Amino acid sequence: MTRRATVFALVLGALGLVLPWLVYPVLAIDLVCFALFAVSLDLLFGFVGLLSFGQALFWGGGGYLTAIVLARTHVDASIAILIGVVYALVLAAIVGAIAVRRAGIYFAMITLGVAQIQYFSAFQLTSITGGENGLNLGSRGNLFGLGMEDDHVFYYVALVLIALGVWFAMRIVGSPFGGVLQAMRENEQRTIALGYRVNRYKLVVFVIAGGLAGFAGALYAIGNHLAGLEMVDWHTSGAVVMMTVLGGIGTIVGPIVGAGVFESLEYFVSKTPIGEETNLVMGFVFALCVLLFRRGIVGSFLVPRAGRVKH
Repeated sequence: MTRRATVFALVLGALGLVLPWLVYPVLAIDLVCFALFAVSLDLLFGFVGLLSFGQALFWGGGGYLTAIVLARTHVDASIAILIGVVYALVLAAIVGAIAVRRAGIYFAMITLGVAQIQYFSAFQLTSITGGENGLNLGSRGNLFGLGMEDDHVFYYVALVLIALGVWFAMRIVGSPFGGVLQAMRENEQRTIALGYRVNRYKLVVFVIAGGLAGFAGALYAIGNHLAGLEMVDWHTSGAVVMMTVLGGIGTIVGPIVGAGVFESLEYFVSKTPIGEETNLVMGFVFALCVLLFRRGIVGSFLVPRAGRVKH
């Protein structure tokens, strides 16, 4: 990690420690969960060049299954989260085995198509998922034996878990495995010529990204006492793409900032007199940021000279 990236990470860490005292605690929970969700997409898009339009498949899938297990068995939340993450990993392995054989728009459409199958399944299976009303959790239960009903307590536990997820993602991109991923992004044919089986690398990172998204979704569902259809909706997949691009793809730190900016703007704009036009405002802000920061908010600072053309 570069010095500038380290500074950004330290600032974000400090902000994370005081965040639930600056904003509504449940909003703080949402912000950190979406941060890891955006990081999961950045592993695919920023470091391999695979743009998934179905990342909500794992985010929502992990969240739904975690909520279902908690609602029906009342086991420790750690077990429910583990089951949700395993579901996301298995689902990512199955979908990835099909999708990584394609590239570009075909890869994106496969992920989107499978995600929509899960959406309609969640909509139809009302006895399991609650259908349009979603699945409400009366209690967050216990996590590692610790009561989670207090919003601040849950936030700090979630913050630690999500920080570990982000650290894991950073370890991946900084490893020799991550170096191969970036080589594939820059020149896949040359990487193949060097003897690497690129589809295997793509599948592994696809599964890892799916697991991280499922983990974030599980914490989000518990934090909000709800797993709803919006978690598996294609709009959520589109939103996480916007978060990642907004912060800066291929930076890990950037998507965290992008998620914070996106979710905060959406939340606070919805509370203003123009709340009904939130999507219009968000679209305008996104377009403005893309025009001003070609590499994203963080990416533009980490690589300040990027985009200059030599004549």
